[in-house]
Amino acid sequence: MTIIRRITALVAATALCGAAAAQEGKLKIATVDMQQLFKEYHRTNEAQKEINVERAKIQKDNNERLDRIRQLDTELQTMRKQFEDPSIADSKKQTVFNEWNVKQQEGIALDRERREFLQRRNQGLNEKMVQRMKGILEEIRKLVEEKAKGEDFDYVFDKSGLSTSQVPFFLYTKDATDITAVLLKELNKDAPAESKPTEGEAPAPEPAPAPGE
Repeated sequence: MTIIRRITALVAATALCGAAAAQEGKLKIATVDMQQLFKEYHRTNEAQKEINVERAKIQKDNNERLDRIRQLDTELQTMRKQFEDPSIADSKKQTVFNEWNVKQQEGIALDRERREFLQRRNQGLNEKMVQRMKGILEEIRKLVEEKAKGEDFDYVFDKSGLSTSQVPFFLYTKDATDITAVLLKELNKDAPAESKPTEGEAPAPEPAPAPGE
């Protein structure tokens, strides 16, 4: 399960907004799809694009470090062939071996540094992503609450919420008003055209490369 799905599940568990049950008469109930609001909110798409740009920079830096390590490995292989060449004098072999040992240690140090760099940068980016997504979800939750109070709903249920067995919490709700479309229109009323997600495509964070990649 991705980081965003875990955050969404957490918000879904607490997204029962609105006033207390009406003391008299029929309850006024609404439903909302929090996952749809999150996925199709233009700020989510903007945040994802920024994250992808930063992740691409990290990968570029990692690739440059890998190129240097591969270059060292090629040099080490060449030096090994010289060391194993019976036509080369022992004194020359000793010099080659000493140089080979220095370069080998350099390669080990560079690869260790690269792994630490990759782990550190990805961890920082993931933490930043989590905070951004939490902020967006909280913004959506507040809008749902304002809508519930404005329309005098007694309860607003998140119909995208799933139980631990991945079954929707609410399979059926009688006379409930779905306010998802209205809220989505409100969220995206000021969205620039380039920030709107492609229809049918939900932005999702890309997994971070493993430290060894």
